[in-house]
Amino acid sequence: MAAPLRIALIAPLAEAVPPRLYGGTERVVAHLADTLVALGQDVTLFASGDARTKARLVVVREQAIRLDPAKLKSDVAAHLAMLHEVRLRADEFDVLHFHVDLLHFPLFERVAHRTLTTLHGRQDLADLAEVYRRWHQYPLVSISESQRKPLPFANWLATVHHGIPTSLFNLSPSSKGYLAFLGRISPEKRPDRAIQIANRTNMPLKIAAKVDVVDAPYHRQVIEPLLKNSTTEFLGEVRDDGKNELLGGAVALLFPIDWPEPFGLVMIEAMACGTPVITWDEGAAREIVDQGITGFVVRSLDEAVDAVHRAAGLDRRAIREQFERRFSAITMSKNYLRLYSNLTHPASRFDEHDRRLKRQRSAAAHGAMRA
Repeated sequence: MAAPLRIALIAPLAEAVPPRLYGGTERVVAHLADTLVALGQDVTLFASGDARTKARLVVVREQAIRLDPAKLKSDVAAHLAMLHEVRLRADEFDVLHFHVDLLHFPLFERVAHRTLTTLHGRQDLADLAEVYRRWHQYPLVSISESQRKPLPFANWLATVHHGIPTSLFNLSPSSKGYLAFLGRISPEKRPDRAIQIANRTNMPLKIAAKVDVVDAPYHRQVIEPLLKNSTTEFLGEVRDDGKNELLGGAVALLFPIDWPEPFGLVMIEAMACGTPVITWDEGAAREIVDQGITGFVVRSLDEAVDAVHRAAGLDRRAIREQFERRFSAITMSKNYLRLYSNLTHPASRFDEHDRRLKRQRSAAAHGAMRA
């Protein structure tokens, strides 16, 4: 049996690992850390002190930044201090797995060959291309194929879809007759569309979402007026223990995004409950939702309204089974373990490359013979 890998996971400091309320990246890191430990790996997590983890925890800040009551905080300073600590201890690990986008690039060039960087955000920002050209030696992981489109030249090693523990959510065999929106109040998430869909279908809507300071004007000026003459209920942020009830009781999750969403974790959380997903055709939507099986990918309000009427006819048990097959934490973690192994045993990468070339040559030769 192979010796366990010594893996360092470097998490963002915006939220706890996992988040107490809203948060995606830190939630994925939490699931990855715990599952890797369960798979027998030697895992060290660099994160804030309010993390809950089965991994060995290195505390680099006492509390995650967003819920820290201090009025003045510097996320740049906090992350630089963490990266300094990781750099001092880099030789203790076989693999350094970063989840802080590109902040570490100038600091870890010496060991770039045994790093993995999972990019969690959108990649169509103006300044990113030159960074990925300058530091092309860093192996990158995308969380969807769609996420790669703005940077096709980048050093992509693989795509690994997010996963969550199968035990975290329970199958809800039937709904309680309402629609759900879970996430963040912002223009790109389009809660206004969700309210319009609910109004047109005459169905109650429950919105569980956080409102960032930057989005407060949008919430006040656009969303609050829509709530006044609607059956929509605004719940604010919901904790993990409330998600199962909220999502499981819904006829469908409305995910009416208006931006290139790199993944959309809430979609697989809904699927874990057996709840269909109705999402706009943006970003990774078509990679996550199996049309007519786990939900519907739509392009207009009319299509969304029609999808709501059809959602009740989907097999909720089949939705749960698709979640277990494609988006479990164990599936995600095993995919990452294969990448870690390739980094620590580079010969295996070349062996696989040679095998792939041989298969391609054999197929080409077979095709020539048939011709």
